[in-house]
Amino acid sequence: MMGWIPASAGLAVAIAWPLAIALGQMGLAWRQGTIRRLSLSPLWLSAPLPALLIVFLASSGTLEIEGWLLGGEWVLDGWRRALLGFTALLWFLSGLYARGYLAEEIDNAKGGDLASGRRLLVLLVCWPLTLTGNLLLIVAEDIASFYTGFTLMSFAAYALVVHDGTRESRHAGRAYLLMAVLGEAVFLGGILWAAGEAQTLTLTGLREAVAASPRGATIATLLWLGLGVKAGVVLVHVWLPLAHPVAPTPASAVLSGAMIKAGMIGWWQTLPLGDVTFESLGKAVLIAGLAGAYLAALYGVTQRHPKAVLAYSSISQMGMLTTLFGVGLYKPEAWPALAPAVILFAVHHGLTKGALFLGVGITEHPPRLPSWLVWGLLVLPALSLSGALASGLVSKYAFKSALSEHDASLIAHALSGAAVGTTILVARALWRQNISWRQARQDDVAPAPGPMTLAWVACVVLAASVPWWLPLPEGQPKLPPVKELKSLLWPFAVGMLLALVAWALSRQRKGAELIERLERLPAGDLWWPYAIMGTTIQRIVLSAVDALTRVYKTGSTGLSRGVSHTTDRGLVFQSWGDERLMRWAPLIMLGVAVGLGVALYLW
Repeated sequence: MMGWIPASAGLAVAIAWPLAIALGQMGLAWRQGTIRRLSLSPLWLSAPLPALLIVFLASSGTLEIEGWLLGGEWVLDGWRRALLGFTALLWFLSGLYARGYLAEEIDNAKGGDLASGRRLLVLLVCWPLTLTGNLLLIVAEDIASFYTGFTLMSFAAYALVVHDGTRESRHAGRAYLLMAVLGEAVFLGGILWAAGEAQTLTLTGLREAVAASPRGATIATLLWLGLGVKAGVVLVHVWLPLAHPVAPTPASAVLSGAMIKAGMIGWWQTLPLGDVTFESLGKAVLIAGLAGAYLAALYGVTQRHPKAVLAYSSISQMGMLTTLFGVGLYKPEAWPALAPAVILFAVHHGLTKGALFLGVGITEHPPRLPSWLVWGLLVLPALSLSGALASGLVSKYAFKSALSEHDASLIAHALSGAAVGTTILVARALWRQNISWRQARQDDVAPAPGPMTLAWVACVVLAASVPWWLPLPEGQPKLPPVKELKSLLWPFAVGMLLALVAWALSRQRKGAELIERLERLPAGDLWWPYAIMGTTIQRIVLSAVDALTRVYKTGSTGLSRGVSHTTDRGLVFQSWGDERLMRWAPLIMLGVAVGLGVALYLW
């Protein structure tokens, strides 16, 4: 079936089409009366379709573009085909879902609500821009294209996070933007360092340079840490639980399902996995991965909002994925067996987590379907994510087998323990969704529009059946044998038992009081100590500047007034107006990232 479309033509259209739609929306934004004609048209929805088509219809190959940046090189091969396929599919289903989810907002805009109209215009432009960056970083083989896609995706997605315009969404947007800039600065430093040593423009050459360099471990550390912000690595994960609860539900689905994999793709493309041993870095990555897998599960069960619970679930499962990369750095001989399992795990998690996020909107607007069918479809991806059924069971068997083959059974057992936390988290999310469901029924909320329900059902079914319809790299295992089921299902059984114990405790007075106290823990966990430290450092610096100004008596009055005003507003970035932040922050942050990256390279 594959081979009907040349890879070069398919890749060009797959990237150019969503970019053209975004530019077209920008042009429409300047026309008078556009707000009254706002809609998520079929043309807008079609943005990811060319990428999805080439997954099944195009041959493997390369597109070389001499006039693009420093010379573009885009590739469609086995693992890129799988990642491109699930990414394009999730973006398409989330866009279809958004057509129903935003129907009321579109009606308000057409009725003359200028605030709704402006927000929708920004979304209509930034959605395909974010998609363009997401697709480009998957197919890019040259360094410039990869970094362009990564940066475009990161900054355009800011509009998705702050779409609602509430105080909470603006705060989450600042956290997202700050962490994205810090991550990209470190990542850019690593890229420039490695590319400069090898004098290469391709990611393959960059990996070879890192493997051969006497400072390869240091470069690899910069690359891993910079990309780890997007992948939700522990300590730099704080934007995830802040952004997901406030973003529109279809945006949460692509943030947690597709965009979070950008960090993993970057690791795959830049780290010399399977080529050289970085023992110290590998151990550090292992520890960070397992810490994230367990700690995120412990903190996530305290959250009240279902999307916050699911956000911590993403951090936990990306911790599992991080652990597998740690094994690849510590035991390079294991990577050839682990690589297909990593791809399957990433694809399974992306679609399944997308289905779970889309399900949150379904419980807030129960559709006109039998309750048993709705809850059956809500539970299916939860069971799959827990590794008890469908693609989740196959994925768990894949990496467990790969680890066992290379004397890493202890890591496999540790990941099985983390799967207990995954089961508890999805049970908690469903519990909170049940509360939303009952409240929506009580308030007689309007049912979910047809596009929402259709997109959600399709995502649930396709997520469960990933190994059987998506082209995956060779070497993927099928369903595990019956004799392996006991070792694969015990984490789910233990997790369900603990979830039932927690439910029973909630029925008791003291247990209910304890759960109520735990539920007061805010989403974002370490973000708040970080913010306090940042504010404290800022005040110290500003006080020192104020003191020096007074000593030298040069403009102390005006500067002191500015210092006082800034201190009252808290962090420096909080003193920017939101309109100014939307307009100038991406350019300012990109400049800071480039400056820091160049400084790191020169150092």
